[in-house]
Amino acid sequence: MRPEIHGTQRYFAWLYSTPPLREPFATLLELEREICAPARAALEHEVAHARLEWWRGECARARAGTPAHPLMRSLSAAAQRLALPLDLSGLVDIATWDLACATFASRQELAGYCARWAAAVTQPALQLALPHAQPRAAELGRTLGAALKELELLTELDREARAGRLRLPLDELAAAAIDTGAVSHPPWSEPLTALLAGRFKVLRAELAASIAALTAQERGAVRGVIVWAELAGRHAARAAAALPHAWQPGGASRLADAWRSWRAARRASQAH
Repeated sequence: MRPEIHGTQRYFAWLYSTPPLREPFATLLELEREICAPARAALEHEVAHARLEWWRGECARARAGTPAHPLMRSLSAAAQRLALPLDLSGLVDIATWDLACATFASRQELAGYCARWAAAVTQPALQLALPHAQPRAAELGRTLGAALKELELLTELDREARAGRLRLPLDELAAAAIDTGAVSHPPWSEPLTALLAGRFKVLRAELAASIAALTAQERGAVRGVIVWAELAGRHAARAAAALPHAWQPGGASRLADAWRSWRAARRASQAH
């Protein structure tokens, strides 16, 4: 299975995953797309909620070992072979949040959102890749994934804000006297630029620390996730350099991503 995300960070993460992980990783990414689709698609609100409630039930069935959806059955079987738990309910939680266009009142709420995503995507990815390194793989997957997700939110900040999804904590905006309506219209003010630059710096450091915590052997096993982190860090650096304007990746950026992905995967493979 090839995920329908060609040219994205997720695509390169899948492409450079080790052969044993490639199929379950593609399934995981496709499930992410399917579960989160109701929050993005132009559906009636009631229909979107109904779809999310079905997925919530499906996540419960998967935890009980009786999933109904073909993709969930496939991923559940892969997890069961390694005696690993599988819980993707975090994706339903964040999709429900996005559907409501809910705002984050505090840093704690934003961190919780990112942690729920990480628990459903990068945590199982690392657990599948490092089945004999539990619970270390789970912890690394949550830490690395939370930084990945927040960087994704920030690099799409203006577009998300125009769609009604404000990706910054309200208390931090208020403390810096930043008008929430200005988030969707760069170039941004000096206070907002400073806030974003600070978060980009912190999150890139968190990504680097997570990768540094991996042993040489572990890096080879999780090289696809390392590729993802490499691209996310690079995009964050480009976004920080573009401030106070929003960074808009173009064709040259996509070509550079392909090159960087290959180099990152090669380094990870050679580490052991």
